[in-house]
Amino acid sequence: MAVDMNMSILVVDDYKTMLRILRNLLRQLNFSNIEEASDGADALKMLRKTSIDLIISDWNMEPMTGIELLHEVRSDDKLKHIPFIMITAESKSENVIAAKEAGVSNYIVKPFNAETLKSKIVTVLGDF
Repeated sequence: MAVDMNMSILVVDDYKTMLRILRNLLRQLNFSNIEEASDGADALKMLRKTSIDLIISDWNMEPMTGIELLHEVRSDDKLKHIPFIMITAESKSENVIAAKEAGVSNYIVKPFNAETLKSKIVTVLGDF
């Protein structure tokens, strides 16, 4: 199944520069329908009123972290099907395990480039 390049992608990060970097990387990969949220709470509000096809979220955010957002998404029947890619500067194995146990679809460690992002999206959604 081909990936829909018009799918809606929600990028969640409390750091404006990272939001811009992610948006640019996704555009390089030819995605155009990109929404932004500045933390997990913002993202949840958006997810509950907008149809989102993929979540790409940072782990370290205030007041609601990426892992808390992931728990919320996975425990909500309307949202739990949405693929979720977690981004973090931490490559500690306990973080990876915690994210996997919480139901993360894939995991990216910073720094990364468009190729890394593409390979993670391909793993989650299929080739494009």
